[in-house]
Formats: sequence, C-alpha cells, structure tokens
Amino acid sequence: MLLSLLSAVALSAAPITMTLEPSADAPMIQKEIYGQFAEHLGGCIYGGIWVGPESSIPNTDGYRNDVLQAMRELQIPVLRWPGGCFADEYHWMDGIGPRSERPRMVNNNWGGTVEDNSFGTNEFFNLCEMLGIEPYLSGNVGSGTVAELAQWVEYITAEDGPMARLRKQNGREKPWHLKYLGVGNESWGCGGNFTPDYYANVYRRYQTYCRNFNGNHLYKIASGASDYDYNWTEVMMKNAGHHMDGISLHYYTVTGWSGSKGAATNFTEDDYYWTLGKCLEVGDVVKKHCDIMDKYDPKGRVGLLVDEWGTWWDEEPGTVPGHLYQQNTMRDAMVAALSLNTFHNFTKRVKMTNIAQFANVLQAMLLTKDDQMVLTPTYYVFKMYVPHQDAQFVPFQIDSPMRDVRDNRQVPIVSATASVKDGVYTISLANTDLKEAQTVQIPLGTLIKKPSVSGEILTASDMAVYNDFGKAEAVTLKPFTSAKVDKNGLLTVTLPALSIVTLSVK
Repeated sequence: MLLSLLSAVALSAAPITMTLEPSADAPMIQKEIYGQFAEHLGGCIYGGIWVGPESSIPNTDGYRNDVLQAMRELQIPVLRWPGGCFADEYHWMDGIGPRSERPRMVNNNWGGTVEDNSFGTNEFFNLCEMLGIEPYLSGNVGSGTVAELAQWVEYITAEDGPMARLRKQNGREKPWHLKYLGVGNESWGCGGNFTPDYYANVYRRYQTYCRNFNGNHLYKIASGASDYDYNWTEVMMKNAGHHMDGISLHYYTVTGWSGSKGAATNFTEDDYYWTLGKCLEVGDVVKKHCDIMDKYDPKGRVGLLVDEWGTWWDEEPGTVPGHLYQQNTMRDAMVAALSLNTFHNFTKRVKMTNIAQFANVLQAMLLTKDDQMVLTPTYYVFKMYVPHQDAQFVPFQIDSPMRDVRDNRQVPIVSATASVKDGVYTISLANTDLKEAQTVQIPLGTLIKKPSVSGEILTASDMAVYNDFGKAEAVTLKPFTSAKVDKNGLLTVTLPALSIVTLSVK
C-alpha cells in the first residue's frame, strides 16, 4: 500500500484514486485477525456473556440469548480467556465441578469484585463449541505452577488419565479441542514483573510440559511486549524463539497510563484526530517487532499476535471503579476500522488480533444492563468487515492526502483495505474527515467485466454519537447507494464525512 504524503492544510476536492493490484502471492487475511477477548473483568463475563441458568434474563444453559445471537452474527473466529491480568491469578480447579460447591474468589486486579467461579473451564469451552469459536486459553504463569498448567491442558484435551477422568466426572465425556495456548500474560507487568531474560527461561520450562494429547496440537504463545518494548521481543526471539509458535503484542490507543485518559464521549476535534493518529501508529510498532522477528526467524514460522488492542478511556462516571466500563462512539468505530485496515498489511506475520474486550469493558462490541443489550459502533465495524475473514489481501495504491495531527503524527483522509474471495472483491473505505465528503475512484475495468456493486455504511451526525439503553440506535448499518460504475468500469464512491463503507464488487 502506498499513501502519498500530501499536505492537508488545504484539502483538495479532487477525487482520490485507489488502484487495486491483485497478486497471487498476496497473503490471506486470516480470520483470527478478527478475534475477541473476554476477561474476568467488570461485566464482561458475569452479566455480559453469562447470567446462569437460573436467571430471569432469557438464556441458554446460562449464556444470554441476546449475546449469543450477537456473537453468531460476528462470526467470531477465536476468543481469548480468562485474561488478561486475571489469568495469572486464576486457578482453574476452582472453576470446575458443581457450581454450588466452587469457592468464591476476589478479583484483585479489577475492583476487588468477589466472583463465584460459576463460569469456568467447562462453561468457556462449551460456549466456544456451541458457536464454532476457536478457544484461546491464557495460562497462569505468574502465580501458578508448571504442574497446574500441564494438568489444565490434560483436563481439556486428554482422552484418558487422571485429569480426563476428572473432566468426565464433571459431565464432559469427550475432550475439547484446544489450539491456542498462551503461556502467561504481560509477564513484564501484572503477570509477574519478569525481566525478559528470566521470562524466556520460565517460558521454555512451562511450555515443555504442555503436551499434545490424542492428536490435539497446541500452538504455544509466549507473552510478548507492550507497545514500544522492542528489547523484550529481541530477547525472547533470541532465547526462546525455537520453542514458540507465536508471541504476543499489546497496543492500546490511550493518552497515557497516569492521570486522566480522557472521556469516552466528551472530546474535541483535536482529540478525535489525535486518537486516529495514535491508533495508526500500531503499524510502525508492528513493523519494528516484525523486523526483529525476521532476524531470528527469516522463514516466518513464528506468528505475531496482537492479542490486546483498542481504545482505553476513563471509566464512565458512576460506574464501579476498576471495571473499565466506557461508552463507545463513532470515534471508537473509526479506530476499529483504521486498526483492522492496518493489520491487513501485516498478515504475513500477524496471525491473530484480539480487541479488548467483547462486552462491557473498554472498546466493547456490546453493552448490557440487566436484561437490556446495545450494540456499539465498534460492533458494526466488525460485522461489516466479516467478508474479509479468510479472504486474500489485495494490494493497492491510494493517493489520499494526509492530515497533520498533534505529536507529529499523520492521518489519511481516506483509509482503505481490500480483499478477494471466491471472485468477490470486498473494499472497505473510511472517510476520517469530520466535515467534508470525499470522492474515491477505483478503476475496475481490467479486473471485473460488468461489475455490480452493493454496500453498507456506518456514519453518524457527530463524532461523539453512541448507542444507549432505552433509545433507538443512533449508529447502525444502513445500505450504501452512493457507489456507481460507469461504462468503462470506473467505480466512483462518494463517502460522507465521518463514514465507514464496505463494498461488495462482483
């Protein structure tokens, strides 16, 4: 992809040209790029996904029916659980067996909330199996033992043996499938405050005893760096690269880790553009980590997994401290679109990403309150991007002008991505400008004879608009009709200000 660095002081009204350059060598956009993350944090699990079978809220075996339907529509490929920081204080045996007999625990990381462990291993894996989701298990390295993690893998995947017998006693005869296993989380911080040299040795030890039972093959993931900590990746690849299948990376769009992070709904135009510049910086960060990985793994065997990303604002006033509940506006939707567009450019190395988090926490897909549920603008971005899952990336050039924003960052006026699957081209375009519509022209004549175009649009009257309980949706998907193809196969798309559009061309 090529973005021209034109000045945005006086934005040109001339059409922006996007040229598609399909290549048989282009990588697949693995569906796992659209992964989700569900931590025991605030209302993500309890009240978000799980209410228990005795609840008056309509549910199936304890899972909220409205949330189940929302999950199905997103075609979630992979779900990371139980954390996050929670993972390194979670002892899995507390979450199995009869629910009435499970011990209660204090969630020390997130608000000191007392949990009853009614959602544990069986509940998580049954949910994933029900919806066809690949489970991604985060193992406890910080406060757990080698034996504890090894036995958890055995409980989940073994046909026979002491842990398999325990699983069968708990009502599950057949083993579940487990591919993705995270060996610790944020081991540089809440997962143990390790140095990279020490954690590399700890990782090598723990992963050794996580066995492949009965044909189940684990994809073992080392706890990777935060943001700009390139030394962590360097040390891990040098000292443990041959023992891992993947390494994680966490990148949040946040103003800072001390003091106010800013309100989710009350922000300025300058804040809006700065946010987009910060989220786009993930591309530079990913590239630098990939360069380090290339040095130690030139064949690209080890995947990079951005398994925590998204916006992080101040908690909503009046909500429980430590539960990280924030509203979700068109600004968040734009962050989602621009981030996903960026990840598509790195799919030779980036094999999974997981937005934080699925329900009621940070940049959530949905919010719940008692028996009510609202879908967020970010949810709708993920829904309109579903056709990119497991499609082949289409390289392209676009001559979008760039806007200079605070902290020496730049934001394209129009961000784009494209893919093709079964002969159908999916093109996603985001007009980041808050005031002006933009025209994009895409020559299709050499690609598709007599193309037909359909599409969806996500837009709002203001950057801070959001969906709320008891009100009609202010941000939702609508059919898009401002895309026309002339007799020469030139596709002209008129993008309203502050809009995200996905087109299907065939």
